[in-house]
Amino acid sequence: MVKIIKIGIIGGSGLDDPRILKGAQELYATTKFGNPSSGLTIGKINDIDVVILARHGKRHTIIPSNVNYKANIWALKEQGCTHIIATTACGSLREEIKPGHLIFCDQFIDRTTKRASTFYESDKVCHIPMAEPFCKRLRNLLSETASEINLEHHKKGTVITIEGPRFSTRAESHMFRQWDADVINMSTVPEVVLAREAGICYAIVAMSTDYDCFLENRQEVTIEEVLKVMKQNADNVKKLLSWVIPKINYLDCKCKEDIKTAVIGGN
Repeated sequence: MVKIIKIGIIGGSGLDDPRILKGAQELYATTKFGNPSSGLTIGKINDIDVVILARHGKRHTIIPSNVNYKANIWALKEQGCTHIIATTACGSLREEIKPGHLIFCDQFIDRTTKRASTFYESDKVCHIPMAEPFCKRLRNLLSETASEINLEHHKKGTVITIEGPRFSTRAESHMFRQWDADVINMSTVPEVVLAREAGICYAIVAMSTDYDCFLENRQEVTIEEVLKVMKQNADNVKKLLSWVIPKINYLDCKCKEDIKTAVIGGN
């Protein structure tokens, strides 16, 4: 039996453009966890079914702490998404990761404080494995495709997710570097954890938009700097998505299996 592929794209800042889809239509959904951040834009990329969700809302009005991550992931699950590619702007904590580079992270550090990070908050307890939090197959495919189309990228890296919406202090930035974090953002956690609980393969395309404030000889990062670099690189990420999505296969994957043995309690 042929298993159907459907790709969810969670659009971060500037990467929720429905024009990358053929036959795009809007679908408004709700879930048992509330409403997702935006309506769902459904369509096709090279004959593959795709669903786009804008993480921060269509007009970027939802701060990272207030994103309904559970509703977002559940809405994509209810649409039948087998894989999620999440785009995210990030700051670089390494001089070799320059603004404009893409990073396909393989690890995260969680520095959030206010966010629900599990679907199982009553009756049952879920101890989901997170040793390898991002789908290795999907991450490798992104990296191989980026090489094929000559995009500057890093095959792996550790992202540290902070609560935000403020940026880091210089002391925090130096501390994160000592922890071996490579990039910093405000959105990957708990998104990646919830995707694993939902049994969906998940990977991120992290876009370095600026250096974090550890570089003392540089001016402090401004939102204008972030938005300028992000706009310049949006076309590269859209090109990457259009090339990589037709290559994705439905394979048995640990991402889909972990939840089957992670839940205890209940009837």
